[in-house]
Amino acid sequence: MKTRTSMLYKDGFWAFLMLLPNMVGFLMFLLLPVLATFAISFSGWNLTDSFQFNGLHNYKELFEDPVFPRVLGNTFYFTLVSVPIGIVLSLLLAVFLNQKLAFMRFYRAAFFIPVISSMVAVAVIWQWIYNPEFGLLNYALSWFGIDGPAWLTSTHWAMPSIIITSVWKSLGFNMLIFLAGLQSISESYYEAADIDGARWFSKFRRITVPLLSPTTFFVTVMSVINSFQVFDTVYLMTQGGPARTTSVLVFYIFQNAFQYFRMGYASAMAYVLFFIVLLVTFVQFWRQKKWSIY
Repeated sequence: MKTRTSMLYKDGFWAFLMLLPNMVGFLMFLLLPVLATFAISFSGWNLTDSFQFNGLHNYKELFEDPVFPRVLGNTFYFTLVSVPIGIVLSLLLAVFLNQKLAFMRFYRAAFFIPVISSMVAVAVIWQWIYNPEFGLLNYALSWFGIDGPAWLTSTHWAMPSIIITSVWKSLGFNMLIFLAGLQSISESYYEAADIDGARWFSKFRRITVPLLSPTTFFVTVMSVINSFQVFDTVYLMTQGGPARTTSVLVFYIFQNAFQYFRMGYASAMAYVLFFIVLLVTFVQFWRQKKWSIY
């Protein structure tokens, strides 16, 4: 009885009790599915047949699948284009919104609204903008005598259209992170630069960018991880078309799992994606020691 009573006064007991629901949720909805997916990747399970172990067959098939290199290339294309553009635009936007001007709180909220907006609503709006017949974009181009293309059905313009939509959707989140980083930089640096007669661009290049490097590193890592996992934009706007020009790795995993019912093959691709993201993130952490200032 004394042992039970003494446990009620221990911080560790109450900490464990409060964390227990989260731990149960982590085990049931994250850790166990991850381990189950790893096991399924070594099988030919298709939701109807019994679980049958087939070794490394699924991983070997990845090198023979003509579609896999293409969707992997599309994923890297999306990442290499969308991440730098998104970081640069969000940084410039954060610098602008960090000024002490009227209505700045309104502008900050307005640019953050796309982040919390439903992707379904965003996709509908941008599909209307890209519409080749009565879309706003082609209408604006017609003012300059330019005949706009069929953006989402063109093999050349479909992926850039997806990239523009994705960058616009995530711009407010990265802007908010950069804004927090900018407000943590002491004004004394800029006051000293003003005394020395430094111009705006010189202060931005020699003060803002170096001192903002930890924030830039965080935004870069998160942007790269999110770009490798892009799915909803592609699913809602192009369904991977035309001719798989916008079919990315996560969308192809979805197709194999829930359209072709090849759970084993889809699980193998999911783990390939996991190791690619892990490797890219590791390289980023290794390289950040040479350019990030703390």
